[in-house]
Amino acid sequence: MNTFPHNLRHSYETAADQAAIHLLFNRQPDRAMTYRELIHGSAGYAQSLAQAGIQPGEVVILILQHGEALIHAFFGAILHGAIPSIMPFLTEKLAPDTYRRSLAALFEISAPAAVITYADFLPEMQAARQPNDSLRAVLLAEQIAPVESVDFAALRGFERNPEDIVLLQHSSGTTGLQKGVALSHEAVFNQLDSYAEALHLTPEDVIVSWLPLYHDMGLIAGFLMPILARIPLVLMSPFDWVRAPYRLMQAVSRYRGTLSWLPNFAYNFCAQKIRERDLEGVDLSSWRAISNCSEPVVFKSHQMFLDRFRPYGLRPEALATCYAMAENVFAVTQGGVESPVTVDPISQRGFFVERVARPPEGDELTMKLLSCGQPIRNTRVCVLDDQRRELPERILGEIALQSDCMLTGYYERPDLTAKAFHDGWYLTGDIGYMADGEVYVTGRKKDLIIVGGKNVYPQDLEALANEVAGVHPGRVAAFGVFDEEMGTESVVIVAEIEDGAAATEADTYRIADEIRQRVTRGSDIALRQVKLVERGWLLKTSSGKTARNANREKYLAETTNNE
Repeated sequence: MNTFPHNLRHSYETAADQAAIHLLFNRQPDRAMTYRELIHGSAGYAQSLAQAGIQPGEVVILILQHGEALIHAFFGAILHGAIPSIMPFLTEKLAPDTYRRSLAALFEISAPAAVITYADFLPEMQAARQPNDSLRAVLLAEQIAPVESVDFAALRGFERNPEDIVLLQHSSGTTGLQKGVALSHEAVFNQLDSYAEALHLTPEDVIVSWLPLYHDMGLIAGFLMPILARIPLVLMSPFDWVRAPYRLMQAVSRYRGTLSWLPNFAYNFCAQKIRERDLEGVDLSSWRAISNCSEPVVFKSHQMFLDRFRPYGLRPEALATCYAMAENVFAVTQGGVESPVTVDPISQRGFFVERVARPPEGDELTMKLLSCGQPIRNTRVCVLDDQRRELPERILGEIALQSDCMLTGYYERPDLTAKAFHDGWYLTGDIGYMADGEVYVTGRKKDLIIVGGKNVYPQDLEALANEVAGVHPGRVAAFGVFDEEMGTESVVIVAEIEDGAAATEADTYRIADEIRQRVTRGSDIALRQVKLVERGWLLKTSSGKTARNANREKYLAETTNNE
């Protein structure tokens, strides 16, 4: 039977002393965790869940920092037959009130039976709980130890079937927590089989990742795939990477890493932030595919990354691309493995005005788009117009897909699940086109903003800005504007101010600064761009809603005219 517990048992019986994960932490020796240690530690969590009365098929929320406890808790829940879902851990960057609201929303939708966390986090847990919630147990990681011997017959995860839900993926945005992506054992293994084929994965590969495990790119490509396929995994802390991105290059060099995944902003971040002195002795020639994924891919970002690290052995053919989403477990397409990533030079006017990706004519301005590659095996992609009719190649529309690794559904949200499909096609909400069988992703149909690979919901940011004294209630618009230097979108907030609220320059400065502080503390992004405007500046739809796209265009037009 092809389920996670059966896979893990096979690894235990055939490769117990093989290193499953090399854990890297700042100022600590590298730690190799064998499959034996992985299973013994995970079985300890499975035993604790059983003793707490948690049943197979019930949801367990994991609120743990990056490290051994999170790894053992995740697989421990699966060995018990429960359904783990990883929640981002509270950091000093997040306002506790906002985090509690996110946690409360997660509890309401997912109805977890248990939470695994630390003793120090219990006050936050209690603050987020609601009367009559489903939570029956809070397990503390400090109190759970590995078992001395594993009794596989006692692990109830072996009772689960391939079509049963194995895990939930949640995004980190408050609104996104209402959409738990439920994935079955079968869907995950179908994805891993197809994706391994697209990557030409072999036992000689070494995957190096710093990505957080609550994100599908980190969880699937940078965690589950190598562990379940018995491919060596070098796993860094995302917090260590942000503070010192050169550690990724050093880890690739030291362990001869072959595969990694990065969101587009990370290409710019590494190229701009890593100093020469931190690259002494680094050799990146072992990298055979670094896949740009999780936000729109940018040609300039690839060039910047290549120019910066080519002197250290980075080969141009190692630059790859991938289009992925949690609803398909992970990858939809992959490019740059069998041949270089396709660069498509198209007309700017054709793209922005005609909504067609055509070659430039005469002296038309040109823009270069990177292909995300061809669909992986058993995944079909098409592009639809607003009437849900399939479009010819090179016409922009909404990307839709079918596969054998789709989500079971949005957990406990049949309404959202039904809305997401049309005639058997999953509607992604992403805009793009196809050309010569390859997929190009150009934007999003929805208002969602992607900043550094993170999903940001504009209504959340607008609510925070509306709390600032001097801002006219309900007259705030948040949207994303691509920042070429950063290689990702940056958030802009435009806010109308109350009459008389900004009588002096000091008043204006105070309001703008307070908006920045509130949004930065209360969300997952660092807000820098705030524009205060007079009453009546913002555009609204006929139904009275904020017209974010129209306001974005107005902002860009004014910004361009003032330069």
